[in-house]
Amino acid sequence: MSSQRNPTFYESLVAGGLAGTSVDLLFFPIDTVKTRLQSSQGFLRAGGFKGIYKGVGSVVVGSAPGAAVFFCTYDTLKQTLPLHGNLAPVNHLVSASIGEVAACLIRVPTEVIKTRVQTSTYGALASSSLSTAQLVWRNDGLKGFYRGFGSTIMREIPFTSLQFPLYELLKLKLSDFLDRRPLHAHEAAVCGSVAGGVAAALTTPLDVLKTRVMLDLRDPSKHSMPSLTMRLKQIYTAEGVGALFSGVVPRTLWISAGGAVFLGVYEWSIHTLISL
Repeated sequence: MSSQRNPTFYESLVAGGLAGTSVDLLFFPIDTVKTRLQSSQGFLRAGGFKGIYKGVGSVVVGSAPGAAVFFCTYDTLKQTLPLHGNLAPVNHLVSASIGEVAACLIRVPTEVIKTRVQTSTYGALASSSLSTAQLVWRNDGLKGFYRGFGSTIMREIPFTSLQFPLYELLKLKLSDFLDRRPLHAHEAAVCGSVAGGVAAALTTPLDVLKTRVMLDLRDPSKHSMPSLTMRLKQIYTAEGVGALFSGVVPRTLWISAGGAVFLGVYEWSIHTLISL
């Protein structure tokens, strides 16, 4: 059974950037549909199927650095944490969770801009990512770009805690079955697709919560903002359990396919960089 060395910090940086940009650009229309389905104003009023690439500019800016920071953190911690053998799933869970927190420092501002452009939150005042960013800055300052940071972390850590331990387990089982390491990129992509789909479906209520918080235009200095738990309760009480799973089908399909592209491109990039 062959094996390969662990990626360096810079190899993870480059491969992560390529993976993040690839998946976000390819699946942006599905993300737009999912976001509009989750909007409290309703799918059609949020834009329906029109302008499904609105907000893509913010994704272009944030995808590469966000994914690069995640994989640099994840790969570094995975190699250095003293958790191996039976504790390997804990290693993957902790490494991925810390990686997500680091990535969200970059990702959340672009998510705020993206969701508001996708749903035409500002109407004719902001039809592009740049004009939306200017309005966020003018109305709320720096804190406006981090609206929903807590709910994003609340979504991403459970999602990542499910996705990456499952991904690593599936890779290990497939490698043992094939008696070959490392897996080819397309084989790792299948593992990534299954892991991403399972994690996406189970964490959809947290994704709905994140979307609603980011689209809330109330001024927190003038209004008492409900807690995340209270927001979840309000959605459930006012709209029913179905609202908590709004967009579950496009989200699951998007992240399942996206997981294949994201982790497939990452593994292909790592293999290519290591072989240079």
